[in-house]
Amino acid sequence: MAKSGSVDVEDRQYDPDDDHNFPTERLNVVLPEILSDPEITTYLQAQNVNAVTRKGYNDHGTKHIEIVRNRALRLYELLKTSNIEFNGATEQGLSGADEPVIIALAATLHDVGHVVHRDKHPYYSIPLAADILDRFLPQFDFYDIEQQVRMKAEILHAILCHHTAEDPLTTEAGIIRVADALDMERGRSRIPYKKGGRGIDTLSSQAIDRVSLQSGSDCPVLVKIEMINAAGVYQVDNLLKAKLRDSGLQEYVRIVAVNTRGGDQLVEQIEL
Repeated sequence: MAKSGSVDVEDRQYDPDDDHNFPTERLNVVLPEILSDPEITTYLQAQNVNAVTRKGYNDHGTKHIEIVRNRALRLYELLKTSNIEFNGATEQGLSGADEPVIIALAATLHDVGHVVHRDKHPYYSIPLAADILDRFLPQFDFYDIEQQVRMKAEILHAILCHHTAEDPLTTEAGIIRVADALDMERGRSRIPYKKGGRGIDTLSSQAIDRVSLQSGSDCPVLVKIEMINAAGVYQVDNLLKAKLRDSGLQEYVRIVAVNTRGGDQLVEQIEL
């Protein structure tokens, strides 16, 4: 990842060999295991059956998780560059190197509850993710039993708070909440749109052309959203704004949405 400028996660993956403004030594060991784990891989594929095939919602599968995880790590990098304090790992007595591991695992597993049902899926994600973590974390020799429990606690907290009334109590959890809403480009709605879905969620996400995360001039994070018509305002105002509210990151993130089509003058630019 670059130290400044935008990140297009549709084309670019987190690269352990890039320079980062955060500790990567543990993440670089854990992330390849996340990506190659057959149980995790199957969950990410299976969770789209209820969400997309049966309910007709936007993508909640492998691509969504990839985007959320990359944007979460990008948010983390921008906040760390600005010396924003992270409290999840530290209050558990864990290392700063565990912060991006918590974020990567929470981003990866936050939607596994969809295999049970779309409705109230964060609550179903908790026991499923807990079982996965009980198997997954012991393979790393830098996590003893106590550290495994504390890591699991922070990962599950971030998962629960991504989409429910429960407010994040850690910066790590706030990142997952916001990153989940940052997957809003029209590619995410391609399946329901092609099937004839014309609900506001689908139409609005069709209007979002690009989302980029940059270092802000007056805040740690600038989220720039390029829309092709005013329908994209729904995604920005009703979904992203709702996720940012009570995330704990409000004062660190500035959102600018720009209408890139000159013929549509209803909305040219909005800021949050």
